[in-house]
Amino acid sequence: AEELCQAALNDTPFDLEAVLKELRDLDEDIRLGPSTGAIVAAAQARGIPYRRLTQGSLVQFGWGSKQKRIQAAETSYTSAIAESIAQDKELTKNLLHAAGVAVPLGRPVKDADDAWAAAQEIGVPVVVKPRDGNQGKGISVNLSTEEQIKKAFSLAEGFRDDILVEKYLPGHDYRLLVIGDRLIAAARRDPPLVIGDGVSTVRQLVEKVNQDPRRSDGHATSLTKIRFDEIALARLALQGLNADSVPQRGSRVVLRNNANLSTGGTATDVTDDVHPELAACAVAAAQTVGLDICGIDVVCDTMLKPLEDQGGGIVEVNAAPGLRMHLDPSFGKGRAVGEAIVGMMFPDGDNARIPVVAIAGTNGKTTTSRLIGRIFESNGLRVGMTSTDGVYIDGKRTDSGDCSGPKSARNVLLHPDVDAAVFETARGGVLREGLGFDMCDVAVITNIGLGDHLGLNFITTVDELAVVKRVIVENVAPNGTAVLNAADPVVAAMAHHCHGNIIFFARDRMSPVLATHRAQGKRVVHVERDAIICSEGRKKHRIPLANVPLTRNGTIGFQVENAMAAAATGWALGYSWEVIERAMANFVSDANSTPGRFNVFDFKGATLIADYGHNPDAIQALVSAVENMPATRRLVVISGAGDRRDEDIRQQTEILGDAFDDVILYQDACQRGRDDGEVIGLLREGLANASRTKQIDAIDGEFIAIDNAMNRLQPGDLCLILIDQVEEALAHIAKRIAEAT
Repeated sequence: AEELCQAALNDTPFDLEAVLKELRDLDEDIRLGPSTGAIVAAAQARGIPYRRLTQGSLVQFGWGSKQKRIQAAETSYTSAIAESIAQDKELTKNLLHAAGVAVPLGRPVKDADDAWAAAQEIGVPVVVKPRDGNQGKGISVNLSTEEQIKKAFSLAEGFRDDILVEKYLPGHDYRLLVIGDRLIAAARRDPPLVIGDGVSTVRQLVEKVNQDPRRSDGHATSLTKIRFDEIALARLALQGLNADSVPQRGSRVVLRNNANLSTGGTATDVTDDVHPELAACAVAAAQTVGLDICGIDVVCDTMLKPLEDQGGGIVEVNAAPGLRMHLDPSFGKGRAVGEAIVGMMFPDGDNARIPVVAIAGTNGKTTTSRLIGRIFESNGLRVGMTSTDGVYIDGKRTDSGDCSGPKSARNVLLHPDVDAAVFETARGGVLREGLGFDMCDVAVITNIGLGDHLGLNFITTVDELAVVKRVIVENVAPNGTAVLNAADPVVAAMAHHCHGNIIFFARDRMSPVLATHRAQGKRVVHVERDAIICSEGRKKHRIPLANVPLTRNGTIGFQVENAMAAAATGWALGYSWEVIERAMANFVSDANSTPGRFNVFDFKGATLIADYGHNPDAIQALVSAVENMPATRRLVVISGAGDRRDEDIRQQTEILGDAFDDVILYQDACQRGRDDGEVIGLLREGLANASRTKQIDAIDGEFIAIDNAMNRLQPGDLCLILIDQVEEALAHIAKRIAEAT
């Protein structure tokens, strides 16, 4: 495209045909083939999510524990043993014969002389073919003379070592498609041929036929070009013709022994003509071999009679059959083959999805994610979770670091042991790659407030940040729900972008947005005295805050909001209140369950709190929480992330300076583009007008700063440590506490 535009600008030549050929070749190499494409399209129509696992035909349908896979016309149900049986034509024939299915007589042969001997035993005419061939390769039919049979043996030997000779059945070549326990489609296949016009040579006739726009070199169209090669010339010789012969007008000139579409044959749909007994015979053949999707080659005069009544038989059973002839036959109507395969894999009403909850916001995402995960677990589900501190599968961490992007979400949805998924959805991943899923059942926006990371990735305002955060709301399923913070105007406005339902939550029941929603009889969650209230119209359910340890009897405001968001999510998913309350009652915010999220410790009679708060909104929420906790003296340990704006860094200590007596500043392990001492300087500036802080110390090193604060603590003191290296800092604190006991 760039070269084309440049050529237009410079008025220079551009080889359009060469580029188009390159693009067509690329399309042929990369696009889904007709069989896989039809199945994928049928799955999409059913609302089943899919993911292409390779550049080939391997595709996953569904998520987590509900996933199934296909590779062209093979599925997760396709037996490797059944495929192996189908490849062994002699074994297949013996099994079908034992099951009472009509098959041609024949046997394996070891050399050309043995092939002629077998033909005499069986009676000519015969067919010579590889024992485990496919796509008609190496097959010669209707052979009667010793010379023909020995030549056919040599041809077959070029493809496989094991060769079969079996009785030739006169009639037409039919392909019957069995899916599960039903005959879905049938087609009469005709070999590649041309019709003489009394003027053109055979070569010219082939060239004319190949000009049909329905024919191409690959599988991009309904027909394949006829190959004019040595096999075609040999077939002509049997008819007394060569490439330059001029066939009589109206005469049929066959160019191959087999009728495969891949070699230029044609297909005519005859599904409506299949006799019930013949259809039952095809189903019996597929089930005898053990294939869930089976292409059965039948030779007989007509589909209107049972095989036994016309001397026909099943000559081959094929695993992973091509579907093109049934989807887009040369003549007749196409059949809904993709739909039949998807219907076999997934019963009606099953969209192969697991519950998916996506969470975004400025603060509270990780705690809310884990609390929602606990609700799923209380309902007996195995949970896959992504967050800023890793990926968790059924409670075990499988990856560490910031895993809040779409790649981690996709990995969770690939995992076969996941019954439900909870995704913390960071804006960076959304901006880079979008989401790791097409729809979610519930989207939770905890808050936006003053925002975070403003100035990065061209996001400079809260409104711009909200556009990114609300992507999960825009992708709520039509029957899904957005759980939104009614107390945050930016979040509340996202309701207009949701295609599903809305549950608003806010501590204040008189919040205008929440009150309006409640007055309309819709679902809301708020706080009334000492309980979380979930109401819809006249119905109310009360969850005592005393039964939610996370909130410390409702004294920690931001944890109350996290609990409300989680309760609303469980409600939206249709879980019982018993399940929701049990999950919340058993959830404790400690260093193991929610590392770095308001982890409270006792140290020598002092209260120590470790938290990963790193923006003004988080700091304000923490200050509001600790103000409800009695203390003789308050200390805080803080650093600042260098990738925040100057005003954001200053504002953190402006808030802390009015709530803490001692402030210990430390330099972050990663300055994120700042010079040494620059962040400390900004934090000091924020304390310039502090009303409460009397002592300010600056220390180089997070752990040294933690030790300094802990050494100062006296019984009755309270210390808030805003950690940077979460796991390492928590381990250091735990070690100090252990040494003191």
